[in-house]
Amino acid sequence: MIIKLLIIFILIKNQILKNQEQNLKIIPNKEITIVENNIISKKKLDEEEQPIGYLEIDAINLYKELYNISSKHNNIEENVTILKESSNPENKDSLIILAAHSGEGKIAYFNNLNKLKINDKIKFIYYNKEYIFKVTNIFEQDKIGYININKKEESQLILTTCSISNKNKQLIIESTKI
Repeated sequence: MIIKLLIIFILIKNQILKNQEQNLKIIPNKEITIVENNIISKKKLDEEEQPIGYLEIDAINLYKELYNISSKHNNIEENVTILKESSNPENKDSLIILAAHSGEGKIAYFNNLNKLKINDKIKFIYYNKEYIFKVTNIFEQDKIGYININKKEESQLILTTCSISNKNKQLIIESTKI
């Protein structure tokens, strides 16, 4: 009995030491293992903490997770943000508007947005369903706190960020689903 307890103790201690190196490890079943003060605990991640999809733009080497509109992670100071005016991409004439910072720093996810060209492809993955959009229009508007979009009778994905060349302008990338 003492030998069994000793073996269990050694296995647990080895696991603690191994996990201390990583401190926080995401595992496939949506649980995280947290090691704090040599105590191992597991926590099931809330849906709010899970990405609901991804934005992928090969032309500018961008791949970034997206969070639900109601998630605390859906904010421009942390991620590419889905604006509240967006609709479900499964709708026939959906409108999805994404915003992110450009410029300097690690949260400037749209820093290279100005390098996109007409016909470049944008991949939008939403709850494991993939949507492909094609860039149809690139323009700038005065920065006034909102953007003006001409809603079409087809699904659109709009990307927006501050203009790199003019701090008083907003860069707008319009794309339609193909």
